[in-house]
Amino acid sequence: MKFDLHVHSEHSKDSNSSHDDILEAASKKGLDGLAICDHDTVEGGLACQKRALELGLELTVIPGVEVSSSKGHILVLGINQNIEPLLSPEETIKRARKLGGTVIIPHPFKRSSHGIGSFEGLDIDAAEVFNSRCLFNRANRKAAAEAKRLGIPGVAGSDSHIPEMVGQAYTEIDAQENTLEAVLEAIREGKVSPAGKNTPTSIILKQMSGSAMRKIKKKLFNKA
Repeated sequence: MKFDLHVHSEHSKDSNSSHDDILEAASKKGLDGLAICDHDTVEGGLACQKRALELGLELTVIPGVEVSSSKGHILVLGINQNIEPLLSPEETIKRARKLGGTVIIPHPFKRSSHGIGSFEGLDIDAAEVFNSRCLFNRANRKAAAEAKRLGIPGVAGSDSHIPEMVGQAYTEIDAQENTLEAVLEAIREGKVSPAGKNTPTSIILKQMSGSAMRKIKKKLFNKA
């Protein structure tokens, strides 16, 4: 089965993707499911999961969150409560485990996206070894090498912030059935394989420009 394990919706400040548009794109790309991982909130994932059921789609939506730990971002899948941001990675993961979450380190060596760096010694289920929004693949290659060295399963995600890029990268998951529980169990058991291709450079540069403008406006507004 094909799952995009890293998708942002309109519940992230840097994304305008509606749930209907995300679900439509996922269906057109032939995905079996996806994980909504908005920044520091599970609301988008829960809402998208509900919407998929309302539409009667044969897509499994995994509610998730991209938590801002004190050292970088951490994906937690399969939870329905928020985790306080800016905790240490260890405490973030500890809280994720208490909530029954599956833990993945996204884009660990991509500094511009708050990559956590080395994930050695952390209690994680997988590492994102292919993130389609890496402008250069050096960060992806480094993540893949580190995961291999540590014996940690590697997954892929589009990190899409626009509907068109949903499924640009995805994870092949060998699960017994297409249910939330079975898919998460397969991820934890390492029955995964990364796949996909990079987001076009023009789209990445456009999003980087938009992000820079938002930061400038925020600074100006705060000074006013």
